[in-house]
Amino acid sequence: MTTFTKISPYTNEPFTDFTKEDNVKAMQAAIAKVKAELGREYPLYIGAEKVFTDAKITSINPGHVDEVIGYVSKADQALAEKAMQVALETFETWKKVPARERAEYLFKAAKLMRERKHEFSALMLLESGKNYVEADVDTAEAIDFMEFYAREMIRLSEINETQPLAKIAGEDNSISYIPLGVGVIIPPWNFPLAICVGMTTAAVVSGNTVLLKPASTTPIIAHKFVALMQEVGLPAGVINFIPGSGAEVGDYLTTHPKTRFISFTGSKEVGLRINKLAADTAPGQIWIKRVVAEMGGKDGIVVDETADLDAAAAAIVASAFGFQGQKCSAGSRAIIVESVYDEVAEKVVALTNKLAVGLPEDNFASGPVIDSTSYHRILDYIEVGKQEGTLLAGGGKAEGNGYYIQPTVFGDVSGKARIMQEEIFGPVLALAKAKDWQEAIAMYNDTEFGLTGSYYSTDEERIAEALESVHCGNLYINRKCTGALVGVHPFGGFNMSGTDSKAGGYDYLLLFTQAKLRSRKI
Repeated sequence: MTTFTKISPYTNEPFTDFTKEDNVKAMQAAIAKVKAELGREYPLYIGAEKVFTDAKITSINPGHVDEVIGYVSKADQALAEKAMQVALETFETWKKVPARERAEYLFKAAKLMRERKHEFSALMLLESGKNYVEADVDTAEAIDFMEFYAREMIRLSEINETQPLAKIAGEDNSISYIPLGVGVIIPPWNFPLAICVGMTTAAVVSGNTVLLKPASTTPIIAHKFVALMQEVGLPAGVINFIPGSGAEVGDYLTTHPKTRFISFTGSKEVGLRINKLAADTAPGQIWIKRVVAEMGGKDGIVVDETADLDAAAAAIVASAFGFQGQKCSAGSRAIIVESVYDEVAEKVVALTNKLAVGLPEDNFASGPVIDSTSYHRILDYIEVGKQEGTLLAGGGKAEGNGYYIQPTVFGDVSGKARIMQEEIFGPVLALAKAKDWQEAIAMYNDTEFGLTGSYYSTDEERIAEALESVHCGNLYINRKCTGALVGVHPFGGFNMSGTDSKAGGYDYLLLFTQAKLRSRKI
């Protein structure tokens, strides 16, 4: 007989306080432990089989590029097809496992991850370049996703008791949320644990089986998660781990006739390509594929002349430069009413200049960007910015044996400038003037994206108008535009920011299920 975890009300996982010396020492010990295991080889997981291939993905430390985190076997189309067949077979049994039992695997995994929190954070810190706080928050969010989605699946399985259908004489009616089938999970490198865990566990707790293709720059933290799910006894074949090329493996699975859904987080360009490929019906395909896509943003903070300017400046810097601006929610634009523009700009520059750049394992405020491609693209955008605005801070490379770039601020930038319109995904902030708060909101809305935004004001009428007219999926008043919490701030954007999936919210599991009405004459 299965013994289930006692379910308490959902609460967010607390963050670690690194102002306490004991917590710093614990993280340092975890980093040392992870460093002792660098350079290992990691297999694919296809059902119960570990597969080592000659072709490898080499994961390196972006903050110290001579350090190899490990070597991950690389799938090709033949192995992707093998994984698909295993996932299809496993789905036939997994879909019949009761929701409460499926949820139990997530509860157990969350408990183990909580016990090993610093170990997960330390590996992520080395592989992705996050500092202590950013890595810790990422791990906490991964725990939150498992705890939240487990409870959500239980709620959906009991919905006939909690939200019964209207009654009609002579009939017994009920609704159930059944899984879709086999899905392809393509998570990003910037939240290599949290988003990977969230996307994957939402799909599997809903009764689906998945093919997990992690980002090629951060495959080892994804592997560590998959190993954790194996440790808690998740049946083989529910999660199949198949790192590989997007062009080879990703496209193959996206167009596969047996793929039921694709869950993707990443760039607009790749998301649109997936959406286009998935829209074509392959021979033998008997459904419309479902695409769940979160595709980035060009997020901004609007500041009017009534705002707390110190708080606004602090939020602008935190939103722009947390994890080197490599967040889809990063506030890469600040639009400031002209009467307070100079004062806010001065405060922003002063705070930016305090951000020290260096090794994540030494817990510098600002670390490396993820890889050489990002590094050179961001530096190119900085050169564009020098033509489009006034350089106020940073403006080039930073020292270190890694992909280090100075936190960079440009002022007096036009709303139509490239650095105000295009997603840079790096430590680059553009400041723009608006004649008044209405124009500032209009400038914020003048973008193809619509993920997060923030409005700083103390005028309640203006705030009420901003809540209605600022067009983004997640709007914050008098706080930064990053840092969404699972269960508190369901996350997803409008326009080219994606399908507004609202990860970490009460609608999310519906994207991985289909509602079946059962009606019986009595």
